[in-house]
Amino acid sequence: MRRDYQLAALDEATAGDNPVSLFQKWFDEAIAAQIDEVNAMTLATAGTDGQPHARIVLLKGLEPEGFVFFTNYESNKGHQLAENHRAALLFFWKELERQVRIEGRVQLLDAAASDAYYHSRPEGSQIGAWASPQSQVIPGREALQQRVAEVAATFKDKAVQRPHFWGGYLLQPETIEFWQGRASRLHDRILFMRAQEGWQKVRLAP
Repeated sequence: MRRDYQLAALDEATAGDNPVSLFQKWFDEAIAAQIDEVNAMTLATAGTDGQPHARIVLLKGLEPEGFVFFTNYESNKGHQLAENHRAALLFFWKELERQVRIEGRVQLLDAAASDAYYHSRPEGSQIGAWASPQSQVIPGREALQQRVAEVAATFKDKAVQRPHFWGGYLLQPETIEFWQGRASRLHDRILFMRAQEGWQKVRLAP
C-alpha cells in the first residue's frame, strides 16, 4: 500500500504571493482533471470541551475573504462553531497528488447571501433542510420521510422559505498550506501565514 508521487512539483516561485489565487488555480486544475466531488472538503471543528470533530462538507464559494459552506446552525458542527469560531478545512485530490490545509476563523454569512444560495438549490434539498433535525436522534427513516411529506404539503404551490436555522459560513484563513506529493516521501510543502500586510510564505520539511 505504498505509492511514489511523481506527477508534479511545487516551489516558492510558482506558488506566488497570494494563496487564495493559488488555491483557485489548483481547484481549476482539479476540475479539468475531472475529479469527482472536487469541492468535497473535510471540516474540522471543536466545541468548548476541546474534542475535535471532522466530517466532509462541500465548498460552495471562494471569495477573496475566504471559503464558503452551508449547513444547519443547530447541527453538531453548528453548535461547535458557535462555541469556538476556529476551524480547519482539508482538501485532498489524490489524482493530482495534492492536498490543501486551511485554518482560520469562521463567521456567519449575512441573510441575503444565505437566501441566495438556498433558493438556488433543488426544491427537494430546500424541503430537506426543513425536514431534517440534523444530528438529532430520530426513531427511523420513516419518521424523516413523514416529516418531508409534511413540509412539502406546507409549501405546496408556494416558494419554500429558508429556515432560520440554516445558512452559510465564511472561513477566513489565517494559514493555508499547499502539499504536493513528491518521490521518496520528500514532498513539497509551502505554507502561507497571514501577516499585517499580505501573506508570509515559508517552506516546511516533509
